Amino acid sequence: MTTKDFREKTAALDGLLGVGQCFDMTARDLTIGGRAARLWVVNGYAQEDILERVIAGWQSLPPLDELSDPEQFCRRYVSACDAQPVTDRHDAIMGVFAGKTLVVIDGFTGGLLLDVKHFPTRSVEEPDTSRVLRGSHDGFVENLMQNAALLRRRIRDPHLRLERIQLPERSATDVALCYMEGEADEDLLRELREKLAHLQAGSIAMSQESIVEAIAPRQFWNPFPTVRYTERPDVATACIMEGDVVMLVDNSPAALLLPTTLLRFNEEINDYYFPPLIGTYLQVIRTLVLLLTMFITPLWYLLVKNPDTLHESLHFLLVQDEYYVPLIIQLLLVELIIDVLKIASLNTPDVLSNSFSMLGALILGDFAVQARWLVPEVLVYMAFVAVANYAQHSYEMGYATKLCRMALLVLIWLWDWWGFAAGVVLTLVLIATTKPLVGKGYLYPLIPFDRRKLLRLLYRRPINRHNS
Repeated sequence: MTTKDFREKTAALDGLLGVGQCFDMTARDLTIGGRAARLWVVNGYAQEDILERVIAGWQSLPPLDELSDPEQFCRRYVSACDAQPVTDRHDAIMGVFAGKTLVVIDGFTGGLLLDVKHFPTRSVEEPDTSRVLRGSHDGFVENLMQNAALLRRRIRDPHLRLERIQLPERSATDVALCYMEGEADEDLLRELREKLAHLQAGSIAMSQESIVEAIAPRQFWNPFPTVRYTERPDVATACIMEGDVVMLVDNSPAALLLPTTLLRFNEEINDYYFPPLIGTYLQVIRTLVLLLTMFITPLWYLLVKNPDTLHESLHFLLVQDEYYVPLIIQLLLVELIIDVLKIASLNTPDVLSNSFSMLGALILGDFAVQARWLVPEVLVYMAFVAVANYAQHSYEMGYATKLCRMALLVLIWLWDWWGFAAGVVLTLVLIATTKPLVGKGYLYPLIPFDRRKLLRLLYRRPINRHNS
């Protein structure tokens, strides 16, 4: 490569990397072994102390007259652990944008990529949405390498595979598939790799949610979630050891647990930090609460709507006070108000959260009853539903049951018992037709039937026999 070719090459890289246009893109001219060289790095990514030591060693090199291969130079004179030659211009540019340092030397074909990056990140603190009484109190962060290290720390097994995939198109986001070789379903892995390789997404601004929406089957009308998420490394570790696949996405603390089935949403990490009997009891309670949140207000509204069919011993369920707003409007109104309070609480500063909670309780409680907007019975049942929703750790599943519950209320208002039956059938059809991202089906291990897997999900088994 002549000096003119070197200047044209570096000028082209300057234009593609945005040198002089992007304030965070740093470029520097060097002399290495008597040859002109140029270095590019994103300011804020590189570990300056390591990079300074590498450059200082290059300044004292003898003439490189006998070298023309960057791979030979890398073997002899590059002290950074993660360094590799690169010949493709696109790979070089993507490497710089990913935090690596690019070095091009006059007379060499291609360049060198040095991985001496250090991303700004927060501490591995326990996630707010999934706390435990016992066990580890760390959590995933937005750094893919740190998340991989949290898994590697727990699984010291040579069969653990952390497979890196770079998404196509403009995003070029790094994704890691974590699984146990020989235990994970090869067909599932093959299908997942194929979907990621052909992913059509112009942007991964919403991280894992953008990926899920790009590869998930088109079922806009179906509210049931097709993916489970966790921010806990111990949950991800347990899934990997059971033969599942965990997908980590760079810039996101949420790991995707695959495959996803309906019964897996009943599992919760606290069950496994208690003895098997207590863990099984908690699973039973969680299942009953999920059914109650789905059916308690529709059944109460159905019975109150038809008081003549109500047995005398159940007359206490009837509304005793006079009201002017129809019950169906009251129930749907409180459903919407609860969501408004949730959304508002997310945007409320911590110093005002207690005051906001008290204000919301006063408005929805005593004032609403005195103004005869709501009857006390509606508040009692909806308060139970609102509290019981937090027993389900998946927000997506909580909103799926909420939408089905609201649909049941509307159908009961229209057609009474026939509406209730139609709502139940509609909910079962929605569940049966839900298509997960990958896997054997949403109702597995019921359909297709797998007795061993079903028993493992229905009750908490001793951990030392979990994989038997």
